[in-house]
Amino acid sequence: MEKEEIEGYTIAEAIAEARRCLNCPKPLCRTGCPIENDIPAFNHAVSLGNIGDAYNIISQRSNLPAICGRVCPHETQCEGHCVLAKAGKGIKIGKIERFIADFEAEAKFAKEAKIEKTEGKVAVIGSGPAGLTVAGDLARKGYEVVVYEGEGEPGGVLLYGIPEFRLPKDVVRRTTKKIEELGVKFITNTMVGTDITVNQLFENGFDAVFIGTGTALAKGLDIPGKDLTGVIQSNYLLRMVRLYQDGEVTKDEVPIKEGDDVIVIGAGNVAMDACRTAVRMKAKSVTVAYRKTIEFMRAAKAEYDGALKDGVEFKWEHAPLEFVGADGVVTGLKCKTPDGEVVLPATKVLLAIGSRPAARILSTTEGIEADEGGFVITKQRPYGMTTHRGIFAGGDVVHKPATVVLAMREAKKVAVGISEFLEAKKLLGE
Repeated sequence: MEKEEIEGYTIAEAIAEARRCLNCPKPLCRTGCPIENDIPAFNHAVSLGNIGDAYNIISQRSNLPAICGRVCPHETQCEGHCVLAKAGKGIKIGKIERFIADFEAEAKFAKEAKIEKTEGKVAVIGSGPAGLTVAGDLARKGYEVVVYEGEGEPGGVLLYGIPEFRLPKDVVRRTTKKIEELGVKFITNTMVGTDITVNQLFENGFDAVFIGTGTALAKGLDIPGKDLTGVIQSNYLLRMVRLYQDGEVTKDEVPIKEGDDVIVIGAGNVAMDACRTAVRMKAKSVTVAYRKTIEFMRAAKAEYDGALKDGVEFKWEHAPLEFVGADGVVTGLKCKTPDGEVVLPATKVLLAIGSRPAARILSTTEGIEADEGGFVITKQRPYGMTTHRGIFAGGDVVHKPATVVLAMREAKKVAVGISEFLEAKKLLGE
């Protein structure tokens, strides 16, 4: 199995790093964290060697510390806001968070108290960051929670969309297991909207339903040659590599072959994951083509730096005009550049230009409204409720593709909205 790219701290390294924290009276790091983790408090606990206390502090705000410690864009959030960052000496908050979570996983000292499930029954659709956050928060409040996942195991984009070198699947699996220990039940290989409808969930006794299905449909590029063999969605590559690593499919089914010349269109985090995965699948050359300049790149700087280190070439201001091909197979990508048109040779072209929600649930449930892009419309009160009473939504299916922690932030607010809604129902004797 592929080794994780960035190594974690030893206990001595974590304590030394945590001791550098100034414990600011107005901690900007906390302001920079979308879920307002109490960073100075967990740093202080680590600095004293109290890793158990540190884990308990993080758990008050986050169900996914081992994941956030690895994949959050720390440089623009907590670490970017640290007062020491201006001098280039910001505290490595992500690595400390990851250390705390990994240490707990080894020591297993944090035993979740079993909470009696007496508050009502909630179905969660999707087990990505939003679904796991809602499930964990509501289980802690005493709700019976059942998570429905279309794939063979829970984790969603965390398992099938982020490469092993950035987020090992074992980390995702132990995270979902911790949520299971709260009393959450996972039902896999079940596609809501196909195998079971939302209306049937209500008929089966659920009091509320949360849609956290993310953006399952990748956007295509409507230019000549789009149907040529070898024009592939990046998400498909990432999923097939994960299944290959798990022994679920053979290497033949992975769309990138050894010796391929690969072009990736786009410059977000998915594009970085795709180009770096292509390198690891032994592509001969990997090039990222992006229509704008580097200033508009949406990927985290750390991901871009990693791609450069892997030998990926970047072509800025290369706007795709046409997939060029011969005998039905792609041979290159024609682009418009400031200096005129060029054709970049390629045997595979990967698209990473965004995604949108699938319509499975909306098309089988009356009364849930979406905007023109297919994103679900939700209310402020109770927070996250759709135009259908009792059905809530959060994460990327509402807010367009974002980061893991932004999906978590919204999901935490929706969990409160669901709780308020069910409390009101109880008071009204419904």
